[in-house]
Amino acid sequence: MDILTSNDRVGEYPSSWYAATAKGPAPFPAAEGALACDVCVVGAGFTGLSAAVILADKGYDVILLDAHRVGFGASGRNGGQVGTGQRVEQDALEKMVGKETARELWDIGLESVQLVRDLIKTHDMDCGFVDGIIHADHRSRLVPENHSYAEKLRNEYGYDLIRSIDREEMRHLVGSPAYHGGTLDMGGGHTHPLRFAFGLAKLAAEKGVRIFERSKVTGLIEAEPAKVTTQNAEITADYVVLACNGYLGHLQGRVAARVMPINNFIAATEPMSEADAEALIRNNYAVADSKFVINYFRLSEDRRMLFGGGESYGYRFPKDIAGLVRKPMSEIYPQLKDIRIDYAWGGTLGITMNRMPHFERLRGNILSASGYSGHGVAMATLGGKIAAEAIAGQAEKFDLMANVPTPRFPGGAALRSPLLVLAMLWFSLRDKL
Repeated sequence: MDILTSNDRVGEYPSSWYAATAKGPAPFPAAEGALACDVCVVGAGFTGLSAAVILADKGYDVILLDAHRVGFGASGRNGGQVGTGQRVEQDALEKMVGKETARELWDIGLESVQLVRDLIKTHDMDCGFVDGIIHADHRSRLVPENHSYAEKLRNEYGYDLIRSIDREEMRHLVGSPAYHGGTLDMGGGHTHPLRFAFGLAKLAAEKGVRIFERSKVTGLIEAEPAKVTTQNAEITADYVVLACNGYLGHLQGRVAARVMPINNFIAATEPMSEADAEALIRNNYAVADSKFVINYFRLSEDRRMLFGGGESYGYRFPKDIAGLVRKPMSEIYPQLKDIRIDYAWGGTLGITMNRMPHFERLRGNILSASGYSGHGVAMATLGGKIAAEAIAGQAEKFDLMANVPTPRFPGGAALRSPLLVLAMLWFSLRDKL
């Protein structure tokens, strides 16, 4: 099975609300013939686009390849939530890597959000960034722990943009009886991810990056210089950045053993009145809940509910994505059980065993950054910058991220899928109990 084509047609964006409301650049050509560059970046999502922009700024000659189109994968299909910190909370990080390193990782997480904000503002990208993410607890026993974590961030990390929410306020902010309390983080927010990806692509092209679409990488010779082959081209590059995330396939086995592709699904309802939309989510915040099989949702600029959720075991998208997502959406919002769904789509992201990104220097001139585990809008953007800086000789942040242990999936890439099925079934059952 080819993860690049098992659910998508080559070069065709999915029928998503994002694709319907974003004007992308004209198609870039496919790579052909013998080409040479300083750096070849594989994958034109947030990581690859960001790396290409930063490298071009530093004077490198950059080729950027994508098997489909810029922003085609998870970067242009995700929930648009821009979260602070890392995917793993600081308590767990402190146990994993120690308090000092955990603090450095927290700072990197904050930097990632600021980078997204700065790119959007500086280059006037029409992404509609909105402040505020609510973390909603689906069990009452989780509320004290969530409130305690917010206090930890305030007291130990000096982060004063997060506060606790009790059940009454949660019921006011999120018009659903499903949640018992939680936190509101005004440091994070949400944006239109595909427009952001298109903004980065436009910026990269303006800086002289040679972007090639419909150019699937079929081989990589890890040498100095490296050789990257596509269907119709061979690129000789002093450096290579692998920015493939869930779409890596079998291109690099060591990374594939640690980063697993997993599908996620989003539905966009018909537009609602201002009053109806405000009754669902006040102040246009984004919401993510405490379930392991997470529900995440927000309002679009035209007042649709953009709801992400549902479970899928295997790499193929289900035939009825709208029906799959309608079930958890109706559980959270019974008032939406009969609302029309205008768009429903799936996407493939990359997850790791410990939910931390996987950064690896495969050899001196070949770097990989992926496995953002659902926390990628900001961290993937910064990941590209960190990889670019490492190539330019400033490797401190890359080395910090690379030193976070990323366990192999038991059995490596061969057993990832059946293990995922078992894990998702278990955690889905746990969420329901």
